[in-house]
Amino acid sequence: MVLQPWPDALLAVPTLAFSTAGDAAQGLIFGWNIADLQKWTLIYLGVSSLAFVVVWVVGLLRRPGPPQP
Repeated sequence: MVLQPWPDALLAVPTLAFSTAGDAAQGLIFGWNIADLQKWTLIYLGVSSLAFVVVWVVGLLRRPGPPQP
């Protein structure tokens, strides 16, 4: 078996990691900045958590009680 050097195409793969939040700010979708992304993510998580709790409480209140003798 003869070992061959890596092709240049494999060495030209772009880096998919960021070292700081400032590096990631250039690659966000829709032109958002990092502060807006964090704010809307927290709003989404808060609303979805509230909706989960509301559905759980409504299901608890609608549960039938024990059978009557």
